[in-house]
Amino acid sequence: MEFRGASAYDHEDFLTQYNERRNRKDSPNNAIENPIIDELIGDFQNKIILDLGCGDASFGKELLNRGAGFYSGIEGSKQMAAAAQHNIKSENGKISNVTIESYHYPIENFDIVTSRFAIHYVSDIQLLFKNVYNTLKEQGKFVFSVQHPLTTSSFISKKTGDKRGNWIVDDYFFEGERKEPWIEQIVVKYHRTIEHYFHALTGSGFSVTDLREGAPQREHFTSEEEFLRRQRIPLVLAFSCKK
Repeated sequence: MEFRGASAYDHEDFLTQYNERRNRKDSPNNAIENPIIDELIGDFQNKIILDLGCGDASFGKELLNRGAGFYSGIEGSKQMAAAAQHNIKSENGKISNVTIESYHYPIENFDIVTSRFAIHYVSDIQLLFKNVYNTLKEQGKFVFSVQHPLTTSSFISKKTGDKRGNWIVDDYFFEGERKEPWIEQIVVKYHRTIEHYFHALTGSGFSVTDLREGAPQREHFTSEEEFLRRQRIPLVLAFSCKK
């Protein structure tokens, strides 16, 4: 079966397997992407935060526990949104079961907009970045991560198994839809070059203040073997931008 956007997470088997992978301590989300996002966001005390594609909002729960002023999570999957609602019980938090594309972005409302491994599911990032720019207050910050373009250019190497031993980089400058075999299903993502992301951001008015490619740090891994494997190719592309 083929899934677009957040629809895959409304299937119980897919969601169960995803959560098992996502919650591994040495998963790329936990060992690589999480420390980067934490550093790029910086000071969020008393800030009003919008999280696009928030999943189960574990991140939002952490932000509120650490002093965020208000957290709004946007999630297109009904099952994920229900899990997010369970995690966000504070009066300073809100979960909306809408897609990133259909959300109504209020003008100059948020101090920080963040998104973690979700924007590569969005077909029109130029429109999205303009919406994010408009919904941020002056001097607001936009911090997000996507799957690194080197790993979305081609999924040929995934046909022999989910855990890749080698990565084929092909059709890098041929942008657009990619159909990835993932957790025994087909998930549609959008491949873009790093240059494309950069120009889409600056063309929307943002100043790009930082960029990371997810160089693994040994202290975040419990397994030496996994740490060495993750040094072979970048999995994460993260941007920090300012309005």
